[in-house]
Amino acid sequence: MREKPLQFIQVNPEDITYILGLLSMQHPVSQELQGEFYKHAIAIQLQEGQHLLRQGDKCNYMYFIREGAMMAYSLHKHKKITTYISVENEFVSSLSGLYGTQPSREAIVAIEPTLVLGVHTDILQDWYKRFFDLNYIIRQVYEDYYRDAQERTHVVRVGNASERYHYFVKSKPGYIDRLPLECIASFLDMKPETLSRIKKQNKLIVQDTDTESLFQQVEQFMQTTECFKEKTIKVHSLAARLGIPAYKLSLALNTYAKTNFKDFVNQYRISYIKAQLEKEEFLQSFTIEALALQAGFTSRSGFYKAFKKMEGISPKEYMAFTKISG
Repeated sequence: MREKPLQFIQVNPEDITYILGLLSMQHPVSQELQGEFYKHAIAIQLQEGQHLLRQGDKCNYMYFIREGAMMAYSLHKHKKITTYISVENEFVSSLSGLYGTQPSREAIVAIEPTLVLGVHTDILQDWYKRFFDLNYIIRQVYEDYYRDAQERTHVVRVGNASERYHYFVKSKPGYIDRLPLECIASFLDMKPETLSRIKKQNKLIVQDTDTESLFQQVEQFMQTTECFKEKTIKVHSLAARLGIPAYKLSLALNTYAKTNFKDFVNQYRISYIKAQLEKEEFLQSFTIEALALQAGFTSRSGFYKAFKKMEGISPKEYMAFTKISG
């Protein structure tokens, strides 16, 4: 079946604001450069299995994953070799084909429904000449990329297949249950059936008593600090505050609460919103979308999607129902 062409969609300004917020953590972004991002960024919505770039094509964009996951791979003697796996809040491109100077040695494909934002590399090179802040930020991006590349090289060279599996689970918490088995197997240079067997035999298990205790600790921390309101909260940052390894937090959520980190945090955000909706004075001062942003959601669409997933109805349907019930 022929693959559908890339679907360019209208850029949501909230997504640009979100990216600028992340970049500004590295270095303040000037107002002029911010305006350039709003003016020139493009957005592409990809279906699972859809290619952002084909091996042999030239890459003319630097991309940012807003939602979803992607992998890069190359074909060698009919064997697919996965070179990296990236998820939301990460930059992706083809270094071998960047700036369209030569064909890319790797393809980039979505392994989940994925939203990416991009900037053409011709525009980027013009920005490099005009904005010091972007040069500083991109240097940090590339440093992070090379650290990840070094780690990827280390992963596939660490011991036997079982040891590589354990290293991956610890260094990439949550990936093993989220991403396709075939992708991870290729990344770890083993057959899918080997990975499946090792996963069943060697799955890291937190004892039930430890899991329950840890989960209660996490719940208490979320309730007392309301850290779910932080738009950039991640499993690593929360684990660091709790003083535990990130993989233990992920395992506690997966094995005890039967949920992932994103849904776990969204549960608190939605509970907070529902509690505010019960206070009549809040509805006089805030729209439900404003409450969602206050609760930690970064976009209207993300909020509506999470609310429907948790409650089974849309926020507006929920409000209408509560008014009738009241």
